[in-house]
Amino acid sequence: MVNDESHFTLNNIISKEIIEETMPKQKTKSSAKKRFVLTGTGKIKRKHAFKRHILTKKSNKRKLKLTHDTLVHKSDVSAVKEMLSMK
Repeated sequence: MVNDESHFTLNNIISKEIIEETMPKQKTKSSAKKRFVLTGTGKIKRKHAFKRHILTKKSNKRKLKLTHDTLVHKSDVSAVKEMLSMK
């Protein structure tokens, strides 16, 4: 009869060591992946806010400018990259 404690095969020991050494995967924030797009040059694109409702009091010029996408400001890039697990 074999003791349960001493009944380790070489494969069990190796796989246990590998599991303990690997780091957990970084998860992307779901809200961030819906809001931001990476451009071909590596910049991060976003949409403008304030274009969903209460549009009657906003001028046509203002609404037109809010329609177009823009880039994330350089001070916010690191935070967005962290949310997208790009760091």
